[in-house]
Amino acid sequence: MKRLSIFALSLFLVLSTTFSVRAVTPVRNIVLVHGAFADGSSWSKIIPLLQAKGYIVIAVQNPLSSLGDDVAATKRAIAQMNGPVILVGHSWAGMVISQAGNDPKVAGLVYISALVPKKGQSAGNTTRGYPAAPGTAQIKADAAGYLSLTRKGVDEDFVPELPAVQRAIVYATQGPWNSAALSEKVANPAWQSKPSWLIVDANDRMIPPQYERDSAKYIHAKVTTLAAGHVPMLSMPDRVAAVIIEAANSSVK
Repeated sequence: MKRLSIFALSLFLVLSTTFSVRAVTPVRNIVLVHGAFADGSSWSKIIPLLQAKGYIVIAVQNPLSSLGDDVAATKRAIAQMNGPVILVGHSWAGMVISQAGNDPKVAGLVYISALVPKKGQSAGNTTRGYPAAPGTAQIKADAAGYLSLTRKGVDEDFVPELPAVQRAIVYATQGPWNSAALSEKVANPAWQSKPSWLIVDANDRMIPPQYERDSAKYIHAKVTTLAAGHVPMLSMPDRVAAVIIEAANSSVK
């Protein structure tokens, strides 16, 4: 009996030590997913901050042609990573990471100024019931149904906090977004089974800030509220990087 008790104690100590080591092992891989009216340069101020801390970073270049195409591009980036991944999505990419985040490699999700779909929701109905954000009036469609922001929309609604030179770059590099993507649904959002973080931007003029706050409560996300507009990665990169790093340090897989 005494020998059995010693064995049980030894086994407990081994298991406890193993769990303790896993609990402090951070995720080192970060995949950044841009939203509509943007490209990978959305993350130009975030990438060096993460790399300086030793993280391996990939910024996805979404085609913005459909939800399926953007999810496929994101999953290709996840596949390149050797080990667990923190998946970060801005704006429209909240839809993308909610679907792509079901990949077994994904350890945690970070939503920034994002659409956060419930099961079976499309981007077109995520914010139904909320007042229209001012910037939506500056979204224009071309003959093929691709959506872009006017220069006024970029300057006054998308990135109003940035200097004029930087706003001009954002306007010039924006990615037109296929309006057909608005009707595509996310079947099983990954936040249902993955830990989530969410940045609410109090001055957002593209997505209603109250929607962002309500989404955070609904998915039980760890919330950070910034006095920022829609693209805090460019206006408050240090604060955004800190949230991503917190997620990486907390999401062991």
